[in-house]
Amino acid sequence: MIFLIRHGETLGNASRTVQRPDNPLSPRGFAQAERLARRLSREGIARIVSSDHARAAMTAERLQRATGVPLSLDPLLQERNFGDIRGTPYAQLGFDMFEPDYEPPNGESWPVFHARVDRAWAQVQALAAATEGHLAVVTHGLVCRSLAARHLVIGDGAIVPERWENTSLTIVECPAPWRVRLLNCVAHLADLDTAPRVDSGVV
Repeated sequence: MIFLIRHGETLGNASRTVQRPDNPLSPRGFAQAERLARRLSREGIARIVSSDHARAAMTAERLQRATGVPLSLDPLLQERNFGDIRGTPYAQLGFDMFEPDYEPPNGESWPVFHARVDRAWAQVQALAAATEGHLAVVTHGLVCRSLAARHLVIGDGAIVPERWENTSLTIVECPAPWRVRLLNCVAHLADLDTAPRVDSGVV
């Protein structure tokens, strides 16, 4: 199986700011990553591949410590590149950066982003086929959404989530047709805290 994971919370998530690649996990994000690692420590994960953005790599490192399996970083799993608007609070943008036709200056359009995710998925499939055990993939909200909408079978009546929770777990059965067994699950965070979630849900 493939364990598809979104990274833990960052201060950028909490403040609703378009994130930079080097944004680290927040204290809450580290706690989420620890919870996820404990949940998956005995699930038969044999290999981890992660985006090299700091927030994903830090999440993956917690899982690697819990499992002791090899971890590699793959730039193809990075979040969509929003170019010059990275570091800007959403409230200051004055437009919806997720609009289908929006192309961020010095960033990726939706078609360019989806094409990169397609290349990432091809590599993930190859890794899963070569791994004796389960493969964990740590990435980002928009990558999860692109994969779910364009490559995974999520079942009758289910819809692709707009919001992917921090450290959410999606379990995908191997091989093709890549059916989703569990979607965007955060059961491991059930009693982490009682504060309202202010995460943007995607980037």
